[in-house]
Amino acid sequence: MLLTAVTYVLLQELRHVLSRTPAADCQVETVRLRLIKIGGRIEASVRKIILHRSASHPWANDWTRAARLLGCLST
Repeated sequence: MLLTAVTYVLLQELRHVLSRTPAADCQVETVRLRLIKIGGRIEASVRKIILHRSASHPWANDWTRAARLLGCLST
């Protein structure tokens, strides 16, 4: 139960960080489906972790915008 509560709070904080994007008005379940539950391949090296997402990802622009806002992507 505690893990579920912590996850919900983290997703609420993610929505708060994304307040300048269309995901700001989405419910937590929608944010989870659009930004977290994505198909892809992870490639890890010594210095970085690279996520290769599907070329046909329907919310790729939202995901990229969110990653940039969180400081996960270089410009």
